[in-house]
Amino acid sequence: MPKTLCRLLALALLCCSCRSTLAQAEIAIDVGHGVDDGGAVSARGRDEFLFNQELAALLAEQVRHLGHIVRPINFSGTQSTLQERPLLAVGSDFFISIHHDSVSEAYLQSWEWEGIERTHTEVKRGFGLFVSANNPDLRTSLRCASSMGALLRRAGFTPSDWHSRKHFAADADNGVWFYDNLFVLQRTTLPAVLFEAGVIKHKEEELELRDPIRQRRMAETLASGLAACLQVRETPAPE
Repeated sequence: MPKTLCRLLALALLCCSCRSTLAQAEIAIDVGHGVDDGGAVSARGRDEFLFNQELAALLAEQVRHLGHIVRPINFSGTQSTLQERPLLAVGSDFFISIHHDSVSEAYLQSWEWEGIERTHTEVKRGFGLFVSANNPDLRTSLRCASSMGALLRRAGFTPSDWHSRKHFAADADNGVWFYDNLFVLQRTTLPAVLFEAGVIKHKEEELELRDPIRQRRMAETLASGLAACLQVRETPAPE
């Protein structure tokens, strides 16, 4: 394991067990989609935005618990334009956009839920972290994505192996992928990651993603990984 990632995990474990006394950071937490654009629809007909809103609120709580500042973006679901949301993060130390994943129609099956015909998948599940190669601070973006992914794996969460079908790997072991044309990642002026917490079209994973205990554990893990990453300052390579 790279030395930097070892340091991050050690710091993250410290963050998990006590309130951080390290340098305070400001983290912009963005809720994907909104009231008018609910995003993907789950296997049981629930809008992605509601999943995003719940997890983002828990993540904000955990980030504050670790002694850092939260800049909430689109928590109400009314700041949903892709042009506006990255601009609202300007001045923060990091930008993380919270999402939940779906799957292409080719992998969907029909089923009935509460008398309504719905669609679901049985093949794709798991989390993913995305960075843009066009980000102005790609090194920090990648470092933080790997930190969060490694700690999520350590906590028992599993990264999806489906993203290799569409994206180049940045750190496949820890669920980190390049996704260069995502607007919220391209247009930020600070290090940024988009987090897909899981696949809401998967019937079983949808229920897991709605479990309050699991949601809180995921939020705690994300916050610890991110807080640890932002404490690490890599030494520049000699010229």
